[in-house]
Amino acid sequence: MGKESKRPVLGAASTGLLLIVVSLCIALLVLKDAPFLSWRNQIPNWRGNSDAGEVGEVTEERDGLKDLLRRLVRGEERNQLQVGGFTCHFDLHTEMCLSAKPVWISNGGLTVHVRSDGSKFKRLVRPYARREDEGAMKLVTPVQVLHGDAADLPACNFTHSIPAVIFSTGVTGNAFHEFSEIIIPLFLTCRHFRSQLKFVTTDRNALWIQKYSRILNRLSDYEVLNLADGSVHCFPGAVVGLRYHGNLALNTSDIPGGHSMREFRQFLRESYNLKTKNVHEIEKLQKPVLILISRTNSRKFLNEDAIVELAQGLGFQVVTAGPSMMSNLELFAKTVGSCSVFIGVHGAGLANGIFLPDGAVVVQVVLLGLEWGSSNYFEIPATAMDVRYLEYKIEPQESSLAEVYGLDHPVIVDPLSVFAMGYTAVRAVYVDGQNVTINLDRFTGTLEEARRLVGHSTT
Repeated sequence: MGKESKRPVLGAASTGLLLIVVSLCIALLVLKDAPFLSWRNQIPNWRGNSDAGEVGEVTEERDGLKDLLRRLVRGEERNQLQVGGFTCHFDLHTEMCLSAKPVWISNGGLTVHVRSDGSKFKRLVRPYARREDEGAMKLVTPVQVLHGDAADLPACNFTHSIPAVIFSTGVTGNAFHEFSEIIIPLFLTCRHFRSQLKFVTTDRNALWIQKYSRILNRLSDYEVLNLADGSVHCFPGAVVGLRYHGNLALNTSDIPGGHSMREFRQFLRESYNLKTKNVHEIEKLQKPVLILISRTNSRKFLNEDAIVELAQGLGFQVVTAGPSMMSNLELFAKTVGSCSVFIGVHGAGLANGIFLPDGAVVVQVVLLGLEWGSSNYFEIPATAMDVRYLEYKIEPQESSLAEVYGLDHPVIVDPLSVFAMGYTAVRAVYVDGQNVTINLDRFTGTLEEARRLVGHSTT
């Protein structure tokens, strides 16, 4: 007899288990981009850029991607996407190209190659949702969308099984514009992809990406790609640019249809784990929390301490929010999400009212010359947020401009004469050159009304 082997002998059950484990490991390596909620739930049997699939499978996969992209366009553009797998849309606010055909992205995300069986051509898209704002668009680097034959396509360094969404983070630093022109457009453009997409940013701002990481992580199951190393990434399709509905706006009838501010605010609550949905859930025995936005440059309260004392005397617990508090968006969102009254002079800080619970009160202090912006940027959007809106419009003697120019100066009595001089003059006078000393007797009535609206008596 030969010697007995000392190697372990696997039984049939053990062998079967080993084969299952090996198969799972191989699957994880091959589908490294696929989380539990796989892109294949949207496009059955997707094989990336592989040519191994049958013709019927590839057609079904492309049709699935087309269905998702079709929500972003209408009319002839939708027909172009359906027939040719590619289309572009340009309107007052938006520059956007959509590809349901495979793309090769290179040059730090600034070049998108699309295979074309026809003639070669190029489109330039600035992927920021305010193309009419010439000042902002100067900060946005155009993306080249190049159509060519197979010989012109670069070799892929990385192949992805989900589409890319390309947008610019070049215009940041102002909460109003960040929400209106990047965050809400991202939600509108990407929500129906069910997190199965990858973000590619141009004009990359790492601090902005970190600031809004909770939102980005809910819209995509993947990290934002940094293509600064010069590598070429290949995707089954792409969206270049973002949809836009208006200032802090989501309109259910606009493209893509069905999205509302109520839905977006619920999305924010989930992203930041905000527990209070309605202001009436806040314990009535506690003092209602009032947040006062404290500005440090222009449009600041010159008698801020007196305003705080007045509000405290009326039974509010006052939180003064300066730039340092507002810079930590995650913590500030939780603070705003549990307060009852939110007060500020017309300015970007009021955009954080988007985190307020339903039924809370926004009080906007409207300065001289800023009536139009106050209405269009904050009053109108507030009506869609399920919050109450109050306005305190200052009188001329409350503005610092009265001391500088005198009460009879055209700056005070005829703002239209300043507006006729152009935006630069308006900004210098009313935006950058104006502060306010609140009339406490007048403001008492506004605070009392705010407290009544959130269900607390001032007596």
